[in-house]
Amino acid sequence: MKRKLRGFKRSDVQLDFDLYRVSVPIPGVAGQELSVIDIWPEGVERTIVFVHGYAGCAETWEHQINYFSKEYRVIAPDLRGHGQSDAPYTRYTMEELVADLNAVATYLKLPQQFVLAGHSFGGSICVEYAVAYPGRLERLVLIATAGEYPLPKTANLIARLPSSLLRPVWDYRPRWNAEPHVMKRMAVNNVMQWQGWAIMRRISMPTLVITGERDNYFPRYVYEDVGKMIPNAHVVDVGASKHKVQLERHRAVNRTIERFVEEDERRTSWRDESIPRGPLDERPWLKFYGPEVPSTVPIPRQPLHRFLESTAESLPRETATMFFGASLTYRELDQRANQFAQALHSLGMRPGDRVMILLPNLPELVVATYGTLKVGGTVVFPNGDASATELVEMMRESEAGLLVTLRQFDQLAVAAQQEGGVHQVVLVDMLSTEPAGVTAGVMAHWITARPDLCSGVDTVPAGAWLMHLLLHDQPEVFTSRDVDPEGLAVILYTGGTTGTPKGVRLSHANLVANAVQARHWIPQLQYGKEVFLAAAPLMHSYGMTLAMNLPIAVGGTMVLLPVFELDEVLHHIWTYKPTVFPALPAMVAAISEASNVRSYGLSAIKFCLCGAAPLPVEVQETFEKLTQGQLIETYGLTEACSLTHAEPSGGLRKSGSVGVPLPNTDAMVVDLWSGAPTAPGQVGELRVKGPQVMAGYLDREQSERVLKDGWLHTRDVAVMDADGFFRIIGRRHEIIVVGDQLVFPRDVEEVLYENSKVREAAVVGVSGPDGRQKVKAFVVPRPGADLTAEELLDLCRHRLDSYAVPAEIELREAVPKSALGNVQRRELGEGAG
Repeated sequence: MKRKLRGFKRSDVQLDFDLYRVSVPIPGVAGQELSVIDIWPEGVERTIVFVHGYAGCAETWEHQINYFSKEYRVIAPDLRGHGQSDAPYTRYTMEELVADLNAVATYLKLPQQFVLAGHSFGGSICVEYAVAYPGRLERLVLIATAGEYPLPKTANLIARLPSSLLRPVWDYRPRWNAEPHVMKRMAVNNVMQWQGWAIMRRISMPTLVITGERDNYFPRYVYEDVGKMIPNAHVVDVGASKHKVQLERHRAVNRTIERFVEEDERRTSWRDESIPRGPLDERPWLKFYGPEVPSTVPIPRQPLHRFLESTAESLPRETATMFFGASLTYRELDQRANQFAQALHSLGMRPGDRVMILLPNLPELVVATYGTLKVGGTVVFPNGDASATELVEMMRESEAGLLVTLRQFDQLAVAAQQEGGVHQVVLVDMLSTEPAGVTAGVMAHWITARPDLCSGVDTVPAGAWLMHLLLHDQPEVFTSRDVDPEGLAVILYTGGTTGTPKGVRLSHANLVANAVQARHWIPQLQYGKEVFLAAAPLMHSYGMTLAMNLPIAVGGTMVLLPVFELDEVLHHIWTYKPTVFPALPAMVAAISEASNVRSYGLSAIKFCLCGAAPLPVEVQETFEKLTQGQLIETYGLTEACSLTHAEPSGGLRKSGSVGVPLPNTDAMVVDLWSGAPTAPGQVGELRVKGPQVMAGYLDREQSERVLKDGWLHTRDVAVMDADGFFRIIGRRHEIIVVGDQLVFPRDVEEVLYENSKVREAAVVGVSGPDGRQKVKAFVVPRPGADLTAEELLDLCRHRLDSYAVPAEIELREAVPKSALGNVQRRELGEGAG
């Protein structure tokens, strides 16, 4: 269990350190581990290791970690018994602590040489390491480090008291980040005995000694003589600071360290702090990032399910999921995921095996997803609109060996076993295990609306397991497999609106990267404080990343809704006061049009992340006026975990754009025919590159067509302006060719939306009697609106070039849509000759 940090008040931390924690086995102590912050940005080669002092923790280096992690790999371990590391009952001698430091360097495969920095007694450990392993250190930095630590007699007496007597004192002095037995043993067996004067004379690498002018923890000579003992030491006294100089004067300390490790005394003046730093500053859009958004985000090198385990340790009692009044805490959610992982193991599942999950937004979906990942398996999310025949084909193609779905989908379960190659079936009985508040609308959508999946007979197919019975009596603790962060985590099928759905292979690294990118894009999110309205399907990449993985990464509550039913959504907003709403444009439009919508407390929503389909400008402005929050339009693809671009949070916004690329993401627009990069303002195909871009499709040939040199060819038509803001115009195949002119459907749709009587608009190209293409618009009027096609045509003639004016406008009650609310243009085009 993680211990609460004591005496440590986090300031403006840009990086969420818990996302970067890894575990390193403690040498010679079975089952005990060190907790180590390991931040490794893209493109960096050098490494700095920061070692905290006696009774401290890694977070005492918060300012240095945030500053140097832009250009260095940064390692910050919690010493054994300190912070979040385990506290074995060993002697805590210098030999043990040096061995721990060497274990970190070995286990994390640090480069042959690295920079080592230590504070206070942590510096003493660094001195011993420097002498024991001189070939490993490039440079040594000692901050407020003494040559010895002469404690007063009272401290000597206290250190020799039994640990049980020290416990009340420890609780009364909350600044200590070590257990009483740790402080006692380390003091008696190490700190009080250590004499470093002779050892310091043997240091052979360049060394920087930083002291605080007012540091009176110990007699001044124990600090001042350190620089005299170390050969050729560079000594800097930082004025107006005491013992914790790296916290009290962090900017001065950072400048001093940087000048030293860069071997350039002329670098890093006070003026440099306002200059963007990092290896990727050539990206033009960086200057428009929000004030606290880093230009590049280090990606944790760990599997996705570690986020759940970390949050369960940090926030065990916080609510993880809320489903119609029934809640699970993070401890309970992690325990259920452990039980599911153990159940899969008992069913014979092995690392690499694949589990297809076809469920609405239920707690069981989250449990099954993270449980599968814990056991080393791969989750398969099918296209939610697929027929039974298509689902069976996806099972065969993805080689899914186990299916998790609703009990009512018994007909699908039988077909999966007989035709899909599935060996095991786990059924979720939503009616008997979930709250009675599940609405008839939910059941209608997921059961009666899918007759091809249901037999209508209330029986459990032979060989199938009911999930609640399968988990019964399973252990709540499961030792996660050693899962490769680069390994396959999810196979997610595309929507198929432009053709046959394709299986997208997403690694743990892809999913972790996109969750971290999203988390840092909105630095205002508070760990353990946010409530997410999870109405977007979690089986889709957008919902998976923003309504499941992101909330877990920030310790937020997921308010789960199986389907978007307007009255139920408004009721949940009123009841649970969500602060973050990952939404689809159709959801935003429906809420904006609801009667008496202001009475439902929409002002609780601070951020609405809207993506997965184009968002009309008029809809965005209306929603922001209603909520007084910020609607952040996003862009992404299933092939990139869902997010590549977003409007800056707290920065410059441009109406109609999807914003700028996220940290670590490159993007460019190329000519539609030649593939050459275009100048700003010119229309072309969007290409993106970043850590969130998929490993590829299941079909190798399809992968080779869209992935080249790391660049994903999106097939989306876009334009980038001189500031690096992107506007998505549409899909390449949707371009309408009228004579020798190109018409982009969204250009016409945005004009149609200017009429307040228009609820929805969709524009397609259809063939005329002469075989040539013409523009046709399908418009859904607002309820009760007196709208005519002629007034819309008049608007288009006034606002559009003549070749882009629709040849016909058809008024309809509805347009065909996917489960995500995307307009099925192909169906409109096929039915409109």
